[in-house]
Amino acid sequence: MTAIFVVALIYTFIRMLICTFKLAWGFAKIVAFVVLLPLMIVGLALSGMFMLALGLVLVSALFATVLSFF
Repeated sequence: MTAIFVVALIYTFIRMLICTFKLAWGFAKIVAFVVLLPLMIVGLALSGMFMLALGLVLVSALFATVLSFF
């Protein structure tokens, strides 16, 4: 009985760690897309590199699509 309880406790702890890591990773992705990417795109557009800014938008959309599967 004690062994089952210990195994269940360890399993729960590992699941909590995995969930916490996934939440932190998801939050990091959101911060990167919401804060850093628009700043880069606006900076490129203001400096006259419109094609580079457009390319960055397309690449980030592709990257976001790929990340959404994980």
